[in-house]
Amino acid sequence: MLIQRVVDGAIAFGMAIHQNATVLVSPENLEMPTSLTLKNIPDTLYERLKAAAELHRRSLNSEAIVCLETVLLPSRVAAGDRLARARALRVGLPEGLFTATGIDAAKRAGRP
Repeated sequence: MLIQRVVDGAIAFGMAIHQNATVLVSPENLEMPTSLTLKNIPDTLYERLKAAAELHRRSLNSEAIVCLETVLLPSRVAAGDRLARARALRVGLPEGLFTATGIDAAKRAGRP
């Protein structure tokens, strides 16, 4: 394992500093996943993560990884694909149920 150095309460590896985390890196196999320990997680955030993990039948660790991937590695969708999906959704809506006027009124509802 690579030796870690603590600087002002943070763990430093060269230029990268990780606050409140333990990161272990194996120099023998740089493709090996890194371990990360999170500390001081707010109770409400922990409960939401735990509930999401149960809902998706995942461990807390797997759910946290999926959440991080979703935010940090979003999939790229081509504009044409996004437009085609929107048009397909629109075709499936009941005729006359959603109008521009009705949508604008719904947006303004509840606004001061």
